[in-house]
Amino acid sequence: METVIIDYGMGNLLSVQRAFEKCGSDAVIIDNPLDLREAEHIVLPGVGAFPDAMNNLRDGGWIEELNRAVLEKETPILGICLGMQLLAERGYEVCECEGLGYIPGEIVRFEQTQAKERIPHVGWNDIEKRAETPLFDGIEDGTNYYFVHSYHFKVRDEENIAAVTPYCGEFVSAVAKDHIVGTQFHPEKSQKAGFRLIKNFLAM
Repeated sequence: METVIIDYGMGNLLSVQRAFEKCGSDAVIIDNPLDLREAEHIVLPGVGAFPDAMNNLRDGGWIEELNRAVLEKETPILGICLGMQLLAERGYEVCECEGLGYIPGEIVRFEQTQAKERIPHVGWNDIEKRAETPLFDGIEDGTNYYFVHSYHFKVRDEENIAAVTPYCGEFVSAVAKDHIVGTQFHPEKSQKAGFRLIKNFLAM
């Protein structure tokens, strides 16, 4: 299998699949963790609450197979929105909850810095690249992507910050640690800029 999209009950799967297909990938939605063993690229989408997502991953038997694929085989993985947040060590949405722990840091709620800022953060906003990663090859600072979220990734190590976005001060909008990458925004809803990022991921 070229690209697998994990169905653990928390994702906007069909729109992600269509976007990957438009970018030339044979993207397959999987609901069996064993299928991760055949994957060349893994996509972890997500919409909803952090603890619910982790419970679904745990109850569905995904975590052991994800660890084998990502940590042992070093299969490239892209976390999208909540999927990116799950890459963290822990989250604080609803309650304190352990994450996958692939990238050091934690998920915390936005705090307003200006009265005009609304939570959740919904709509188009730009990114500013930080750490070098092939995920943003050919993508310029100031490129706009589509966001929907109330929590953000407080990354511990600056070298894992791939991009930031100006909102509620500034938040991390993309992370990267070798073959492990994530975007707080939705590339599948971000038109040409999103498709360019998906193609970059597929080239990793």
